[in-house]
Amino acid sequence: MEKRERSLLRRVADYQFGSGASEALFSADGLSVTHTSSGRPRQVHADAGRLVTYAVDGRFTLGLEGGRLLHEALDGSSYRVVVGDESEPFVSDGKNTFAKFVSAADEAIRPGDEVLVVHEDGHLLAVGRAELSGPAMLDFETGMAVKVREGVAE
Repeated sequence: MEKRERSLLRRVADYQFGSGASEALFSADGLSVTHTSSGRPRQVHADAGRLVTYAVDGRFTLGLEGGRLLHEALDGSSYRVVVGDESEPFVSDGKNTFAKFVSAADEAIRPGDEVLVVHEDGHLLAVGRAELSGPAMLDFETGMAVKVREGVAE
């Protein structure tokens, strides 16, 4: 990955996920980047798997490996939706997370944000896109809270 491209991707990561996200996602050597036909970065891969996809809206969608790296790097509640034992097998298999099973959520989450779905004991279950705000996930008794893109058991 060239220096200019790495700089762009790092700025986007820090803007979208907060300070330190770029270090977690893009500090490793040997990252590979696929590009669109116009030369724009599209996907970033590490040896362990896809980190992120640089979407046309200028934001990242998380791959499971990118979610793992952010889970380790970001503070305890950032971009996290917490579920219990009832949801764990379904969410880790890539099924969506429903509001009635959410026990905690970062208050800063907005609909459309990329989030980490974690178990109450702290381990990562899945990555996906928030369909509700963090507070709404806790208030609603029905409806989808997170459209899961990839679970750890997939």
